[in-house]
Amino acid sequence: MNDLGRVFFGLAVCVVFLVALPVQSLEAQGEPGRGGSGPNPLKNVYFGEEHLHTNASADAYIQGNHKNTIDDAFNYNKGNPVKRYLTDETLQRKTPYDWTAVTDHSEYMGLLNAIGDTPPPVDLNDPIIKGLLSGDPDKMNAGFSMLAGYFTRNERYQPFENTAFLKSAWDRHKEVMNKHNEPGKFTTLIAFEWTSMPSNQNLHRNVFFRDDEGPDMPFTSFDSDRPEDLWTYLEVEREAGHETFAIPHNGNLSNSLMFSPLDSDGKPIDARYAKRRATNEVATEIIQTKSQSETHPALSPNDEFADFENGFKGLIGTLPAVTGQIDYSFVRKALVDGLGHQVKLGVNPFKYGIVAGADSHTAFSVNEEFNYTGVHNVFDKSPKVRLTAGANSTGATSLVLGSAGTTAVWAPENTREAIFDGIKRKETYGTSGTLIRLRFFGGWGFPSDLVKDSEFVKQAYADGVPMGGDLPHMPADAKAPTFAVWALKDPESGNLDRIQIVKGWQSGGHGLEKVYDVVWSDKRKPDATTGKLPPVGNTVNVKTATYNNSIGDSQLSAVWTDPDFDPSQHAVYYARVIEIPTPRWSTYDAKTLGIDPPAGVPTSIQERAWSSPIWYTPDPSPVNDMLF
Repeated sequence: MNDLGRVFFGLAVCVVFLVALPVQSLEAQGEPGRGGSGPNPLKNVYFGEEHLHTNASADAYIQGNHKNTIDDAFNYNKGNPVKRYLTDETLQRKTPYDWTAVTDHSEYMGLLNAIGDTPPPVDLNDPIIKGLLSGDPDKMNAGFSMLAGYFTRNERYQPFENTAFLKSAWDRHKEVMNKHNEPGKFTTLIAFEWTSMPSNQNLHRNVFFRDDEGPDMPFTSFDSDRPEDLWTYLEVEREAGHETFAIPHNGNLSNSLMFSPLDSDGKPIDARYAKRRATNEVATEIIQTKSQSETHPALSPNDEFADFENGFKGLIGTLPAVTGQIDYSFVRKALVDGLGHQVKLGVNPFKYGIVAGADSHTAFSVNEEFNYTGVHNVFDKSPKVRLTAGANSTGATSLVLGSAGTTAVWAPENTREAIFDGIKRKETYGTSGTLIRLRFFGGWGFPSDLVKDSEFVKQAYADGVPMGGDLPHMPADAKAPTFAVWALKDPESGNLDRIQIVKGWQSGGHGLEKVYDVVWSDKRKPDATTGKLPPVGNTVNVKTATYNNSIGDSQLSAVWTDPDFDPSQHAVYYARVIEIPTPRWSTYDAKTLGIDPPAGVPTSIQERAWSSPIWYTPDPSPVNDMLF
């Protein structure tokens, strides 16, 4: 029997149930709620932003964002109308967020947007500053490239070295973050981005803090461009009482460095390295505007949904674009490779939860496809510029950039501590921007009708583990793990096509993967020969940039048992929810301009959500028990 045949056979024998759950019964369990009047032991879902830049980031200022501030970022995500100074228009979200972390680059944070101060923190005759003040996009682009060159060489730009000013800018940054933190209503996290990019290879991490005080100073790539040294900074801050962690992003642009089996010295990673990484990096960003990092068609040739928002291919800031290696650049392979490290070292360095973000440099989290306004200021400030401009200093055309991703956190309440803790324990999921509600639990004996139970969530917590957890020790009478998964559509987006469970495992020293369709809409049947599920269809009218929800379902849920389980093999599972096709932002822009959508990008996309994984370990090592 070939692989496709085994997929079909497995689907035929595994336990799968599709039900239409009444929303009211799930709300009573905190299931789809975006708020809540008090701590909920079954947790509410809170949607938010974990990666956003304002005019305090040096590159954002160079791109033309001279006035949209951290205040604007928070106000926009709260749902308030905010003026975009670059285009003199007012922007407003359709659906507010619950929480936000502004992660301005730590390198020269706040320096450039203060050049109008008296006295200015830098010499106004500096060549970079003169280019910025010229208002000429070409000179601004040149300035960006010049400053980025210092980043890639890990070399300080001496005219910008002003420690006293940088300390005061960071203090002001923290002050505004705390001003906007409203426990129970809107949460902010003190955060910054460490911008390591040796030779244009992306090793960036966002750093987050649980308390209101935060560190005295952020860590910069000029202090060190080595992740191991960033971890030392985090460990020192933790000793000082500031609970903290880091989240890497854009592994897809790392030239195979992000999830490499080698450390920064080119030596094979050891148990100490693995333990430090697992402790200091609790999650990874699966999608943002510079493409997704889940997987690549070359790494997952049997995954029909692998080639999604994959247009940003060159290393950051390379013109012409230099395409990087992909072997160790994507999250799915890292999750599978992590199992191999667990077998060899006793510790899994890539035991990541899943989040998603914007990386917008405008101060606006533009996750809504129909409400997309660009992310790189002068380089994509209008529909015409977005659809027609050539490659800019980021290394790509604006056309291939995607809308922002969104992070969902399951937490008992909307507070700084609860959101931070939710991310730390990995009870999170990332989306391509859509606000899908998603639950994912694993256990050893979930009843086949669990998702029909009015106390589904309570029972699942009692008898299993949520996304981000480790399956408990396998009972003697168990044959395979069972997983309960439930999803509810975003009211402002498309119906649901299907829910899949992606499995990775280690066998004979090799990492393997498989994607299972576990529940789907519209009573489709897998092909009898290939085992493949037929496409859901496509209602998108390209000319009018519209669609309708005449296909797909508003809710999907299932209890699924792994049909290929081998108790001797380490395994990892995560859920992926796929929507029906809806218009891509570029199709909305084409409609606004009254032109045909541009070639080179799809006219419609299938938005999606990815859960944090659930891990199975045949024989947990003592080291792993200590860590997790």
